[in-house]
Amino acid sequence: MSKIENKVQKWLSDEGLFRQKVPDDNTNFHFIINYPEEHVLEIMQPKGKEDMILIVCATTVSPEHQTMIRELDSKKREKFMWDFRFTLNNHFVDFQLHHPDNILQNFLITDEIFEDGLNKDRLISTVKKIFRAKLQGIWKIQREFGPGEEGQETIQQDNMYV
Repeated sequence: MSKIENKVQKWLSDEGLFRQKVPDDNTNFHFIINYPEEHVLEIMQPKGKEDMILIVCATTVSPEHQTMIRELDSKKREKFMWDFRFTLNNHFVDFQLHHPDNILQNFLITDEIFEDGLNKDRLISTVKKIFRAKLQGIWKIQREFGPGEEGQETIQQDNMYV
């Protein structure tokens, strides 16, 4: 176990966020965390990047909301996607959107911390920043299309390694 892995796991455990370590051939270490409860984020160190950790959150848009987006005319879908990009970009995070024909299916939010800037405060602040960006995306969808049937969440699964 590397020095960085030990520190990160200890800090996450100290704050009650650590859930499990997952085997992953593409990383030096890969942790699943809950922040806040029931919301999954992932912290990993990709192989070949021994001086950096990556904080990741993947979110899938519910089929119901995908259908509502699909029913918009093409100009409204395009406007929604631009608004969604600007919403996430306001959080100063990196993101990837999967949106064939401007129908948002899922989005991935990431940020990295390099070893020379890695401390407990920066780690926990970055986890919170990633979660807030995710929440902002969910709220944007719910504001445009409603909360879903019987208040169901927009998220079906937010673990990128299902």
